[in-house]
Amino acid sequence: MVFLSRIYTKSGDAGDTGLGDGSRVPKDHARVEAYGQVDELNAVLGLVVANCPTCPEAAFLRSIQNDLFDVGADLCVPPFEGEEPGKSLRVTASQAERLEKAIDLAIEKLEPLRSFILPGGTSAAAWLHLARTVCRRAERAVVTLMHIETVNSQALIYLNRLSDYLFVLARVANDDGRGDVLWVPGASRETT
Repeated sequence: MVFLSRIYTKSGDAGDTGLGDGSRVPKDHARVEAYGQVDELNAVLGLVVANCPTCPEAAFLRSIQNDLFDVGADLCVPPFEGEEPGKSLRVTASQAERLEKAIDLAIEKLEPLRSFILPGGTSAAAWLHLARTVCRRAERAVVTLMHIETVNSQALIYLNRLSDYLFVLARVANDDGRGDVLWVPGASRETT
C-alpha cells in the first residue's frame, strides 16, 4: 500500500528525482522519460473514459489504467542482477495476454480493413486514436531506455499490445469499423 503524507518534498528542486530503488537521477533521464510517457498515456485514457460515456469497454480501460501504474512502477525500479522474484512489482506476460484476448474478441466483429484509417469518426474513436499515439510514444521511450539500461521486456510487450488494442477499440467505437474514416492517398493533390 502506498501512503503519501506530503505532496511536495522539495527534493527535486535541483532537477533530479528519486527512483523506486532510492537512487536519484536527473528529471530528464531516459528512465524518467519512459515512465512519464506511461503516466501521460494513463491520463489520456482517463480522458477517454470521462469524456466518452458511450466508449466501448470503459471498465476494461479502467483496468488498463491500473496496469499502466504497474508499468510505471516497473520502469521506476531498475532491475538488478540477483533480484529476488516478487520483490519488485514487474509486469508479467499474463497482462499482455489479457490484451491479446481482448483484441481477438473485438476483431471478430470488425469490418475488414481496406485502407489505412484516419484518426477520427466518433468522439470516442478520436480519443482512442489519441491514446494509441501516446502509447506508441511511450513505447518508443521504453525502447530508448532499453538501449542504455536493463528493462523488464514485459513492460515493452505490454505497451506494444496496448497500442494494438487501442487501435482495434477505436474501430469498435466507429460502429465496428463501418464508420472508420479511410485514408484516400493523394486525395487533395492537384492533378495536372
